[in-house]
Amino acid sequence: MDLKIAVLAGDGIGPEISKQGVAVMNAVCKKFGHNVVFTDAICGADAIDKVGDPFPEETFQVCMDADAVLFSAVGDPKFDNNPTAKVRPEQGLLAMRKKLGLFANIRPVETFDCLIHKSPLKEELVKGADFICIRELTGGMYFGEKYQDNEKAYDTNFYTRPEIERILKVAFEYAMKRNKHLTVVDKANVLASSRLWRQIAKEMAPSYPEVTTDYMYVDNAAMRMIQEPKFFDVMVTENTFGDILTDEGSCITGSMGLLPSASTGEHTPVFEPIHGSWPQAKGLDIANPLAQILSVAMLFEYFDLKAEGTLIRKAVNASLDANIRTAEIQVEGVRPYKCSEVGKWIVDWIEQQ
Repeated sequence: MDLKIAVLAGDGIGPEISKQGVAVMNAVCKKFGHNVVFTDAICGADAIDKVGDPFPEETFQVCMDADAVLFSAVGDPKFDNNPTAKVRPEQGLLAMRKKLGLFANIRPVETFDCLIHKSPLKEELVKGADFICIRELTGGMYFGEKYQDNEKAYDTNFYTRPEIERILKVAFEYAMKRNKHLTVVDKANVLASSRLWRQIAKEMAPSYPEVTTDYMYVDNAAMRMIQEPKFFDVMVTENTFGDILTDEGSCITGSMGLLPSASTGEHTPVFEPIHGSWPQAKGLDIANPLAQILSVAMLFEYFDLKAEGTLIRKAVNASLDANIRTAEIQVEGVRPYKCSEVGKWIVDWIEQQ
């Protein structure tokens, strides 16, 4: 198979973990006989510094010309600490989602047995937890009408029927592929937008009679994720709630450095780790590359290259079992490995299979 991959390393630790993701993808493509071409493009604070735009037109065209985007992270403290900044790195991320039509964010939450002790939750709660959060990504308050002055501000949580129907269709189809259990998360007791979500979900549910569909207020869902994470199989919700719940879900595993994600929709899909740019660690070679590497596994699986994705997952599990880990997940008494060392070990393991 021929693959054209746009590589957006971004800011902070982005270039370091991106390098490991590219190396792993190269190793897998070589083993399975795929031809892959990588094209680098700028985004985030790096792009602001260079051209004044966090998602320049040239980067957009590189993404549109690619089969998939391997994205890393954006963000820089010099913008975080300046509330008057007119242009911010995160605007590039939102622009990428909007311009590529990436309306569905897929975030798996899966525990690793050898790392359960790192979870803030009790082992009996998290062992075996395995669910997917599906977040609507291009609507809601993040993209609705906004206003701010010195006395008042508002953000409009705007959704249309087609926007809701398409994300619910994705969620129902994921549920059909898994354990046929879908939880629709909303705040229908208070918000009109949530009532429309729930109405449309109830209209669509009969078309998927094999799926058990339940409905849960977002505050209850947040508590249930901590009290009983194994209850969930597929969860779907709107943009703002999804942002919060998916980050909460990442804590179940004990480290944000372990979880990948995919964003799909109208044009080129994007695969990325869920963590941020961690600018304090920039250039130190200490960042955990596993979420980036697992994003490559999701990329292969998106193109129905399941054996390739499985090989990467086996390599990641092998590295964890061998204690080839960065500091935040290393076991006591074993030296932490650098980002580049973890990546090289996984590449070597793949090449030896």
